[in-house]
Amino acid sequence: MQIWAGLGNPGASYALHRHNVGFMVADAIAAIHDFGPWQKKFRSLISEGRLGGARVLLLKPQTFMNDSGDAVQQALNFFKLDVAALTAIHDELDLLPMKVKVRTGGGLAGHNGLRSIDASLGPDFRRLRIGIGHPGDKARVTGHVLGNYAKSEMEPLSDLLAAIASEADALAEGDDVRFMNDVALRMQG
Repeated sequence: MQIWAGLGNPGASYALHRHNVGFMVADAIAAIHDFGPWQKKFRSLISEGRLGGARVLLLKPQTFMNDSGDAVQQALNFFKLDVAALTAIHDELDLLPMKVKVRTGGGLAGHNGLRSIDASLGPDFRRLRIGIGHPGDKARVTGHVLGNYAKSEMEPLSDLLAAIASEADALAEGDDVRFMNDVALRMQG
């Protein structure tokens, strides 16, 4: 069993924020791979399914970003899993928009969801980082992160979500490099 936590803030007013791209990825994976219906558990919405040979529990914490760690820890504890079973899916300022990188461990880059998970579980979890780009001025970061995707970004975002969901089997198999390469190839086409 793997737990993939899409990070975001609950509520319709946050739905299209760049900070909610983790929720968007979880929704795309659930839809494309016929996961079960979303249910409430672990202070989250959860949906279970299979990616390749792996059982995956998609988790969308409903705690707001800065308390995501508690929801994630509840799920890991319930299934008696350690932090190696966790993949956090989140927005990343330091990546160009619509770029995807996967890594295990690393810094928190000021991300409140990552900070909360790190405080609960330590830093050694896998991260699926979705680039949202930096607005260029530190004073504009909050508005950028908590702003909706622009109209011009909607088609590339839709393509990106489809590419990530379509290649999710490679991520579930632990082939992070193939996953990143295949997503990048789909985005070029």
